[in-house]
Amino acid sequence: MKPEPALKRIDASEMPEDIASAWEASMALRGDATFFEVFANHPELYRWYVVSFYGEVFRGGAVAQPYKELLRLRLSTLHGCRFCNQGNRRDALEAGLTEEQIDAFDEPEDGPFTDAEKAVLALGEQLALTQPEGRLSPALHQKLAQHFSDTEILELGLVGGILAGVAKFMFAYDLVEKEDSCPFHPSNEA
Repeated sequence: MKPEPALKRIDASEMPEDIASAWEASMALRGDATFFEVFANHPELYRWYVVSFYGEVFRGGAVAQPYKELLRLRLSTLHGCRFCNQGNRRDALEAGLTEEQIDAFDEPEDGPFTDAEKAVLALGEQLALTQPEGRLSPALHQKLAQHFSDTEILELGLVGGILAGVAKFMFAYDLVEKEDSCPFHPSNEA
């Protein structure tokens, strides 16, 4: 079901060039760009998200990119965000994940993952919106600490937390298309 946000959508012809370019890429990949149509209402906020979060933290920082892509795709599959899954899957494959790994997300402990990847997937489980009581337990910290410094564990947690929060925001504002399996479908309230 296509998103139907309450906020005004901006026509692509009226968007700033950077948002219009992202809109066009999203239409080519997903056939939907509601997220960009709504964010064109606040270009500065869009640029903060793209430049500061994605540019400096997600694609920069201390943690190697493949682990962040693994975490992001794990979160979007748990949340059932079709919009996210389409882009995240492509980016994860480009970062070196395999189709076999992605297909094994339902059984990560038995899948073709390194111990470090299994630890990141376990962290993703704890950070997901579907796990309201999730936490970085001593056992999970120990599992992560075998492969990552506390600096990197902190970064992975913040990245995952921001991504989960943005997912909640996108679902609440109806900015993205959801998978049928998505546990966050809107209520029937008027």
